[in-house]
Amino acid sequence: MASAFDAIQLRVAKEGYPFIAGFAVATAVLWSVAEPAGLLGVVLTAWCVYFFRDPERVTQTRPGLVTSPADGVVQLIAEVPPPPDLEMGSEPVIRVSVFMNVFDCHVNRMPVDGRVTKLVYKPGAFMNAALDKASEENERQLVAMQDKEGRNLAMVQIAGLVARRIVCKLREGQPVLAGERMGLIRFGSRVDVYLPVGVFPLVAIGQRCVAGETILADMVSGEPARQGQVR
Repeated sequence: MASAFDAIQLRVAKEGYPFIAGFAVATAVLWSVAEPAGLLGVVLTAWCVYFFRDPERVTQTRPGLVTSPADGVVQLIAEVPPPPDLEMGSEPVIRVSVFMNVFDCHVNRMPVDGRVTKLVYKPGAFMNAALDKASEENERQLVAMQDKEGRNLAMVQIAGLVARRIVCKLREGQPVLAGERMGLIRFGSRVDVYLPVGVFPLVAIGQRCVAGETILADMVSGEPARQGQVR
């Protein structure tokens, strides 16, 4: 049976249904008490639907491309070792961090075609995900993967200041496709991508990314890291 969201051509992640229902019930109660409070409830319910939206995306499929796993802004680009828990060695690689605010779509997607090689969940704090130390101290889900050409890279879902739930639908050994939905993080967060050794990003700090569509890097290109300017 088609849902009301299908009728208005708005795809919503099923993980959001309980929250949307809760906001709707609270709105009905508030409306019965005071109309202004009910109007506020309507706005918050609409925001909740918007937050859990899950639009279709068109992903470029050429081998070697690394696609953004998240909607949001490139907050940090740093050369750091991969997370030790993923056992990918200690040689520094480029980490690209995409920060999602509470108005971004929070459905996360796979960055490459390949397979999942290791999953590690780490409990932790809920500090501002825009901070560099959030990569090591916040609650996070680590995902190591290998593309079809044998290149190793990683993705980390990081809970933010108000995030309290990371959803990861992957399993070790699972084959994946670039742009494929793999989970979400509720209410403000960040996703880090650790590129293979010697691969440089094609995005700049401050650039807005679209999950499943924006190209973060090209693993078969020798192009150096790009710079960006606000214009």
